Amino acid sequence: MPGDITTDTINAFVDGCYPQLGSRCVDIGDKFAIAEYDLTEVARRPGGYISGPDQFRLADGALWFLALSATGQLEEMTVTSELSIRYLRPAVGEKLFARAELDSKSRRSVVGSVSLWCDNEEEKKVSVAQGTYSLPLA
Repeated sequence: MPGDITTDTINAFVDGCYPQLGSRCVDIGDKFAIAEYDLTEVARRPGGYISGPDQFRLADGALWFLALSATGQLEEMTVTSELSIRYLRPAVGEKLFARAELDSKSRRSVVGSVSLWCDNEEEKKVSVAQGTYSLPLA
């Protein structure tokens, strides 16, 4: 993978920039990133549902991790330029996961698709997202 970006380097970078993010990178490759979010009771809606904003936040985080990996640069100014999400079913579980897959990479942007699921039920998607990250000028 470009620049030898690992889960440890991404998590250390994120902890230094945004310690309040609440998500972490658990797996990374040239064309994918997997993020997880440990939920607290404060993050839950009535009925034990994981909120839409929390799902959106994790989708955005997974896509950011993917952009950092795809470019091989830990750069704070790699920023979201657009992101949309579709909620498929209520999200209920102890952990929320997101897998971002690389759709396209150019000199100025990274486009990816994200699938979200709870606990160990990757085949049971709770939401899907697609977004674009703008890359800083060289």
